[in-house]
Amino acid sequence: MAPSASLPVAVIGAGPVGLAAAAHLLERGLEPLVLEAGPTVGAAIREWGHVRVFSTWKYNLDAASVRLLERSGWEAPRPTALPYGAQIVSDYLEPLAATPELKDRIRTGARVVAVSRQGMDKGRSQGRDEAPFLLRIVHDGGQVTELLARAVIDASGTWTMPAPLGASGLPVPGEAAARAAGLVTRPLPDVSAGGFAGRRTLVIGSGHSAANMVLDLARLARANPGTEVLWAIRAATPARAYGGGDADQLPARGQLGARLHTAVETEAVRLLTGFHTTGLETYNGDVTVHAADGRSVDVDRIIPATGFRPDLSILSELRLDLDPAVDAPRALGPLIDPDFHSCGTVPAHGAKILAQPEKDFYLAGVKSYGRAPTFLMATGYEQVRSIAAALAGDAEAADAVELELPETGVCSTSIPTGAGETAEDTCCGGPVPVPATIGFATGLQHGRTSESVPL
Repeated sequence: MAPSASLPVAVIGAGPVGLAAAAHLLERGLEPLVLEAGPTVGAAIREWGHVRVFSTWKYNLDAASVRLLERSGWEAPRPTALPYGAQIVSDYLEPLAATPELKDRIRTGARVVAVSRQGMDKGRSQGRDEAPFLLRIVHDGGQVTELLARAVIDASGTWTMPAPLGASGLPVPGEAAARAAGLVTRPLPDVSAGGFAGRRTLVIGSGHSAANMVLDLARLARANPGTEVLWAIRAATPARAYGGGDADQLPARGQLGARLHTAVETEAVRLLTGFHTTGLETYNGDVTVHAADGRSVDVDRIIPATGFRPDLSILSELRLDLDPAVDAPRALGPLIDPDFHSCGTVPAHGAKILAQPEKDFYLAGVKSYGRAPTFLMATGYEQVRSIAAALAGDAEAADAVELELPETGVCSTSIPTGAGETAEDTCCGGPVPVPATIGFATGLQHGRTSESVPL
């Protein structure tokens, strides 16, 4: 077996948290290697680049990453501005990936399909902690390679794993066919790009992604007669979706619920409460959506906003201890339960909380939150700072976790598209979610709603 000390720390995912992990590892004298499945850094965020996040640049920049950028002459965006996903990529992630320190330590088009220990499966214990990790990678073009690493940080997000429409956590009958036909869209589509004007669209979900999609469609309907907007939630009331309002410390986030409430009250949006989807039927390019109580609606398109899930299949040969409800590290699960916590009430946490029985393996970023919705990028940055310190042997720094997050409410928002708007001076308008996914890019599930656009 290769001596682990001479091997890199593998970071899975070149989103904001993955690149931040690399920056912190470098500051600790450790060698990172970032593996990104997409063709570019920030590949998932590019898919919701038309969305504006509710959190200002202040909360979207990592300190170690900024130190790297500033050495290359980079100028930080205005801290009070609210960026679109595309701006996070172009103004932050791309320059960061191009720094001399990182540009040769990132591999794009490299999808990690399995993580194990060299020479041993999940059941073998003797010498396990000293054995290097083995990552199997499928590259663009189909070539398969294997990589050894001293440690692994999985910051691959949840964007590729949207949750199904069924209330039981399973796809409903007819869902696969409707998705294949394009009648069920990808999460967070750009409704202004075509295919929605003059049509009847149903948004399913009660979280922040759903709220953003509903408001984007309502805006589209005002300019395009014949456009209808339906919104289905499982809850008996939309009160939770309306959020914290004026009490929210992120003004743009607080505005989301108020604008959503207005859209429903003015009948710009038809709200269907207590709607538990049980099946879809497609016919001649339309889809009928059936509910458990016998109701049904005919629509042209369905936008799913039912959350995201972590892909744990690539980790099946590792020893993990996860919360049974949210698929997050077991110690973290109770701290992020959406029934009790919003984005700002999750306590700061780091390597100790994220540690797994598999020594030197960590989940970070949106993926560390599993199915929970309360993730903000700043949380991920503190996670990887602590993880890098732990891997470097600095237990004191790893344990000294500090994080100041804004309180309350929803985790993303739609605001106007005017240039230069900030959280302090915007009040209504345009596309925006996220997680994470962020996020965004921060997922969501009715009941356990999530919106962070999964990074």
